[in-house]
Amino acid sequence: MRKPPAGPVPPAESPPGVTDEHLIVESLTTPERFAVIFDRYAPVVHGYLSRRVGALADDLMSETFLLAFRGRTGYTPGRAPVRAWLFGIATNLVRRHARDEERRYRAFGRAAGHVETTTELGEVAARVDARALRGELADALAALPREDLDVLLLWTYPQLSYAEIAAALGVPVGTVRSRLHRARRKVRARLDDQRLSAEEIA
Repeated sequence: MRKPPAGPVPPAESPPGVTDEHLIVESLTTPERFAVIFDRYAPVVHGYLSRRVGALADDLMSETFLLAFRGRTGYTPGRAPVRAWLFGIATNLVRRHARDEERRYRAFGRAAGHVETTTELGEVAARVDARALRGELADALAALPREDLDVLLLWTYPQLSYAEIAAALGVPVGTVRSRLHRARRKVRARLDDQRLSAEEIA
């Protein structure tokens, strides 16, 4: 399976009028058609994974598309968008590396004391709270329950809709809404607590 080029790249041009769902169906008889799905989504899936597991992103991205290719016979068009299906696979793989992800966020939190911003968490900060471009955000993310973190980061980086997140995680849309609300509330509360503690020490 190919790896995406370094740095952000635009999705590959798609054949006019050919949907993701049609490509999956066509790939059942013409496996090469799945390469278009890879070209469309590899950059954004890799970006999502790199923000969650860092150096493991290359391996997990390859595994995501390998599992998708092998499991495409079980994909039902109309049941879930292909994009959501791929991010669901990627998120399940991330869960195997939960400790690595938590350590990564803790490391960001420690390192942020020496730099003003972190581009790795920039997108999260912009969507969670405009004030949060600082190390406290990484600590707040590390403290979230796994199910809340999954929803928050699927909403933040690939900007999946509530319905797409629900399809990716196999939960009702109402559950997505409540988890996202809870995650944002917890992150903001933790950031506020840390800000007040710093002011008290000062």
